[in-house]
Amino acid sequence: MLDKGKIDRILSEYKGDFRIATICSHSSLQIFRGAREEGIKTIGICKKENKKLYESFTLAKPDEFLCVDEYKDIPVSDLVSRNAIVIPHGSFVEYVGEKFDDLEVPVYGNRRSIAWERSRDKMFEWMKKAGIKKPKVIKPEEISGPSLVKFPGAKGGRGYLIVSSYEEFKKKVGIRKCMVQEFLIGVRAYPHFFFSPISDIGYETPHGRIQLLGVDKRVESSADEIARAVSAGLTPQMSFTVIGNEPMVLRESLLTDYMDIGRRVSEASFDLFGGMIGPFCIETIITEDLEIYAFEISARIVAGTNLYSRGSPYSDYYYDEPMSTGRRIARELKEASQKKRLKEIVY
Repeated sequence: MLDKGKIDRILSEYKGDFRIATICSHSSLQIFRGAREEGIKTIGICKKENKKLYESFTLAKPDEFLCVDEYKDIPVSDLVSRNAIVIPHGSFVEYVGEKFDDLEVPVYGNRRSIAWERSRDKMFEWMKKAGIKKPKVIKPEEISGPSLVKFPGAKGGRGYLIVSSYEEFKKKVGIRKCMVQEFLIGVRAYPHFFFSPISDIGYETPHGRIQLLGVDKRVESSADEIARAVSAGLTPQMSFTVIGNEPMVLRESLLTDYMDIGRRVSEASFDLFGGMIGPFCIETIITEDLEIYAFEISARIVAGTNLYSRGSPYSDYYYDEPMSTGRRIARELKEASQKKRLKEIVY
């Protein structure tokens, strides 16, 4: 992991206004639009074949493109020369991989949190430290009923599968690295949190404030349409590739539980690796008994926030103006810069 002091030195050498940069994918349109609303210039890291698409969104295109052949080859020197601060998102994390840890360019948030998201073992240590309910992790040889097999990386559910026995596991998975969880029945809910160490708006924690900026439910390939296939007499394999997202509003009585879960995950992050800064999502299932189980933590902006480019039913309770997660990121960076506190939220 790149030394924090190195990033602080790079940041201290920035002259003039900073720019927001990210890969043109995932939630970048929202990030670029939010920066524009806050008066911040933007840089889109883009493949040549995708540039035309991103240029077509008048209010959400970046002010400047840096074209690359492969997203894993981040143009670090070009970004630093332009006073860039990088915003990581799901595609960024997936394409760049472990090279992300040592990128010599300022990144919004604590880059250690991405390493904890990337490792299933670390993520479950994090959840255990937070003291939140989670599905049981099962050894392959212990599989005795429907179990969900997950593979590493931010792949939007692609490749996940269900197996019901160890023999089926060996046949379908083999020696691939994976994690097996018990399969829970319930409603999936993905709350979009935002942690700030400098704001005085939101749910108070020992280290700052947490805001709930939205909730979504993911539309997952055949998993959400399988009833049609079954009614037609087919027997399809259930798959979980995320195709899109649907808006969701939780019953109000659940908000106390969800804000407490957000607080616990946030506090545990400070105990384990110095804190998670900015947007994050705790992926959950709510059972019929209203018990909430968390099965993953996304330690950065998630694609479900794209539903709320002009704000959500929850952001309306904090801000009397449109406030997407993308804009909230831009505002946090702008206010931190004005208060000379950028080094607290950039690594």
